[in-house]
Amino acid sequence: MTMLEQPSYTQKSYDVITFGDMCVDLIVTGDDVVPRFGQVEQLVGDYALEMGGSCCIFACQAARLGLRVGILGRVGDDDFGRLIMRRLHECGVDTRWVMVDPALKTGLGIALCQQDDRAILTYLGSISAIEPDDIGDDFLASARHLHHGSFFLHTQLRPAMPAIFQRAHALGLTTSLDTNWDPDDRWNSSLGELLPLTDLFLPNAQEALRISGADSPTAAVKWFLQQGVSLVALKQGAAGAAVYQKQEEHTLLLPPVTGGDSIGAGDSFDAGFLAGWLRALPLDRCLAIASRCGRSVAGKSGGLQGQLTWEAAAHPP
Repeated sequence: MTMLEQPSYTQKSYDVITFGDMCVDLIVTGDDVVPRFGQVEQLVGDYALEMGGSCCIFACQAARLGLRVGILGRVGDDDFGRLIMRRLHECGVDTRWVMVDPALKTGLGIALCQQDDRAILTYLGSISAIEPDDIGDDFLASARHLHHGSFFLHTQLRPAMPAIFQRAHALGLTTSLDTNWDPDDRWNSSLGELLPLTDLFLPNAQEALRISGADSPTAAVKWFLQQGVSLVALKQGAAGAAVYQKQEEHTLLLPPVTGGDSIGAGDSFDAGFLAGWLRALPLDRCLAIASRCGRSVAGKSGGLQGQLTWEAAAHPP
């Protein structure tokens, strides 16, 4: 890693902080994983149990890319909560801001994966347990950048997010947002107030179309820029990825991924882009790093297996 590629260390404790959507993923795979009611028992090909949560997966990838990462959240005092804490520690994420709540049940996502698609059943539990009062200025002021993912699952934070981003900006942080999917399919809440406070927006193409109401990804990006978003990095699956500013645009198409379940690929893409952006690298290089991170995870099972180091992501052989 060259000196120019070292993160710009300041007196801040972290390069990036995020709010944890704490959960585990039970990943079930097979040729047919669609349940049949009526007490029908069917066999599946395989399963895996791993830490989930978009923000948690993001935090692990960011730490593996050499960023100093802090996460705030709540877990239950149960085996799933302990698995999450162990994985975060193993990846180098600082968990001092994570609270263990004996009255809380740790969140669970059941991913039913077949061929190139998946369905997800989610029990919120600890995923949505963070409250606005949990987020003090001491946590915000500890970092250079605030990343918020799982906007729609963080139900208690949603109304407060514009104010939180405003506080972050006042304390000198930059901000990024990845809403992820809206289980209610409403795509609104406080987003209208939040987007103008977002320095970097990281949707996938389907999310972009639903949020904007546009009829094409290009029109959606134009709409986001009109709302005041400074930079849009758009994930388009097999169609690659693109990054847009008002005066700059880059696109990238990588070879298709074979195998894997794509869980966490978008979250590792986010971390890869920010790892380059916070190092002040050119946007096309940030996009390439992000795409390698996302592609590597997409080809594995679960959100952690394929995560890259900085050397592998920024300087591939």
